[in-house]
Amino acid sequence: MYSPCGPEYAPAGDVSAALMVLDSRLKSVYDGPLETDPEQQQLVDQFIASLGPSQADDVVDGACTLVYMFMQWLRMAYEREGRDVIEYVVPSFVASLRMMPKSVPAEAIPTMTGLVVAAGTGLSPSLWRKQYGDWTSDEMNPLEATALLLAEHINRIVDDRAFATRMVADALSATDGDRD
Repeated sequence: MYSPCGPEYAPAGDVSAALMVLDSRLKSVYDGPLETDPEQQQLVDQFIASLGPSQADDVVDGACTLVYMFMQWLRMAYEREGRDVIEYVVPSFVASLRMMPKSVPAEAIPTMTGLVVAAGTGLSPSLWRKQYGDWTSDEMNPLEATALLLAEHINRIVDDRAFATRMVADALSATDGDRD
């Protein structure tokens, strides 16, 4: 069925940059703030600060691509067990967002939930969000938290802290190989 929010119409964005930020955040969650490599964190912070508006938009699109990829992986994993991805991901996702009031204001939770549901039903999170206007600066932390929570959900399922980021990195490597 045709949808103007289909992933085939969405820009992939800078998935590599979004993945780098996500990987850094996941490591800080798993290792704790005291164990996080301060040099690595400084590099990520400098990178983010160096982005111009169009580059920042590309990273946001890249984060949406990560959300889409993670939800598609989760959908396939839950369908293999005869379960619905929305039923098994969204409630815990919303509960986790609600426990992050400093990073995720309550008013951003419906948007991030809609983003996850859109991705879980095969729509582009980026295009789904765009139909409601431009991204706001207040939605950047919630978007990052959304990608992080989905990656962590995947990592818990497979009991491997690096699985979600490795899966995306492998997919990126495969597409780079296709270009050669």
